[in-house]
Amino acid sequence: MAAGVARTDSLAADFPPSFTWGVSTAAYQIEGAAREGGRGPSIWDVFSQTPGKVARGDTGDVACDHYHRWREDLELLRELGVGAYRFSVAWPRWQPSGRGEVNPAGRDFYERLVDGLLDIGVAPWLCLYHWDLPQALQAQGGWSRRDSVEWFGDYAASVMGVLGDRVEHVAVLNEPNVVGLLGHLLGVHAPGLTDLAAYVAATHHLNLATGDTLARLRAEHAGWRLGTILNLQPVLAESDDEPDAAAATLLDAVWNGNHLEPLVSGRYPPATEAMMAPVVEEGDARRIRQPLDWFGLNLYSQLRVAADPASLVGLRLVDPPEAVETTAMGWEVAPEALSRQLVEAAARLGDVPIVVTENGAAYRDRPGPDLEVDDALRTRYLERHVREVQAARERGVDVRGYFVWSLLDNFEWHEGYAKRFGLVYVDYASQQRSPKRSFRWFRELIRSGCIPASDAVR
Repeated sequence: MAAGVARTDSLAADFPPSFTWGVSTAAYQIEGAAREGGRGPSIWDVFSQTPGKVARGDTGDVACDHYHRWREDLELLRELGVGAYRFSVAWPRWQPSGRGEVNPAGRDFYERLVDGLLDIGVAPWLCLYHWDLPQALQAQGGWSRRDSVEWFGDYAASVMGVLGDRVEHVAVLNEPNVVGLLGHLLGVHAPGLTDLAAYVAATHHLNLATGDTLARLRAEHAGWRLGTILNLQPVLAESDDEPDAAAATLLDAVWNGNHLEPLVSGRYPPATEAMMAPVVEEGDARRIRQPLDWFGLNLYSQLRVAADPASLVGLRLVDPPEAVETTAMGWEVAPEALSRQLVEAAARLGDVPIVVTENGAAYRDRPGPDLEVDDALRTRYLERHVREVQAARERGVDVRGYFVWSLLDNFEWHEGYAKRFGLVYVDYASQQRSPKRSFRWFRELIRSGCIPASDAVR
């Protein structure tokens, strides 16, 4: 039994040995070295360096310095005992201009990382795109341009042509719904657009890129386990009034349905079908609707919404009630949302296995004099959500894995460095890493397959 953990042994494990336990990260949030090794600028470099876009003017220039400290971070993975590590390749580190020749230093970095993971017995789960579009491609229209589908497919084939002999599990995109909505309509993420037409175009082209890339990679190598990842959240109406109910239906379609429905049916939801129609061409539905070997579901909370005729899209998000527990992000702690969303996703996906590829929480972590971080709230959050994964499995949902977001505290997009999600505390000035209480809790869960009580871990 791991040090610092006290629990009562159960007669049988809550999860089978084949269940995949992992942690997730993203390139721009941890790598740093933004101007090293031939890396080109991404849309997030430009966005974060634009005054007023990111809290306190933070950027990912250094982040967790993972580019130089990856060996140290692999030791953390070894200590944690995970079976898998989900990371992303930075497109501008692989191809600085987004197209053409591979950058040798970028290729070598990811080859070393993958080989290092295999050396310690951790399966690399490679995500091809986690939001860092090369700025050179954004200058040509980015995801709003239909050519982006081909650009991405060429890049994906290039990455897998090098790393695919050592990588089995591949995610095409991470959270295209967030890319479209926050980056192209609300403007709070890169590239910072507030343009309905750009949102519609980007959304459809991200869907096309998913389908075309799945088909292309599957034709190149039958042994790859190909999936993609969406952030799905239940949407609750603020009241039973018809306008609020209609707002909830619309947000559910925009946030959840605009990417899930085309994957499974080739169609957009009824609430957004007319909006999406101008960019849909003949044959697009068939291209998008491709088989999945697995589906990645990210979930942190649930959304509450009310009608707002004065807003750009006729609705507004509503804060949770005062009595409701929230994280440092202001997000509602709603563990039951995870089992609910797993059940609903399974009903749409059929027999496609599901992996929870991100789940976690930001809290105001502070190390003590001994550098210990007693993040009891995060530990409790994780315990409650893993129990909901267990509940979904007991209801027949084929959940094959669970990945915590995130291994490390990191650059949290437009929130900068103030919001900490990691199992490991990062002192950004010294780059010292300190495992938190939640790290020890997750290590015991992985070791035993049984869910430890969060208050039993010290």
